[in-house]
Amino acid sequence: MNWERVIERNRAALSRIVAMLFAMAGLAEGETVATLPRHLRNAVLRILRPAEAAVRRLVMIAARDVVVVVKPRRPATTTSTTTTTNTTGKTDATIPALPLIDPRKRFDVRPRRRRARSFPRISVIGVSEPRPIPDDWLPSPDDEIDAARVGRRLHTLKRALDDLDSQAKRLARWKAKRDLGFNRSKYFSPMRPGYPPGRRKRAFHEVDDVLRECHALALDLERLDTS
Repeated sequence: MNWERVIERNRAALSRIVAMLFAMAGLAEGETVATLPRHLRNAVLRILRPAEAAVRRLVMIAARDVVVVVKPRRPATTTSTTTTTNTTGKTDATIPALPLIDPRKRFDVRPRRRRARSFPRISVIGVSEPRPIPDDWLPSPDDEIDAARVGRRLHTLKRALDDLDSQAKRLARWKAKRDLGFNRSKYFSPMRPGYPPGRRKRAFHEVDDVLRECHALALDLERLDTS
């Protein structure tokens, strides 16, 4: 199989998807967004989750032949913060690195909490008027909600796609530390068991097809690596 062609094809598709997400959120390079309408934030997240999972699997494919040498860690004497600088010379806010490990499934047996749709309007006849219903009692699709974390995730995803080789080396170092017992992570594989995060039974967007292909290829590589 021509792995380089596979990587470039899926990388180009994911780059188009990320550019579309930036346009949906009204973001530009180096910019952040404080809030987004509820319906728009939910629409971005529906595409962002599978895109992140697809990029993680693309990193696994890119790291298939990467070999790194791991040295014992030395105690850190100083702390530093990683920042990025844009082309205008201004320092942007810190962009976190792409998590290379899938978020694990949470199994919660407690019933899901649901917000009551009715509002108690208690009053005393002839003494007090019924309590008015608060404007924000029922959520509206146009409510402005916090979207700072979504913006950071978008910048993180774009940076990972722009520098896929560095992400592959990060994953290779993680695997080397895992094999030597230096890794603090309790997980053996970057991919969680079962379906990937953001997977849908019926594809409604291009990202679903990209995730399906990247997951199948990464799964085949992982089986060959452990055989």
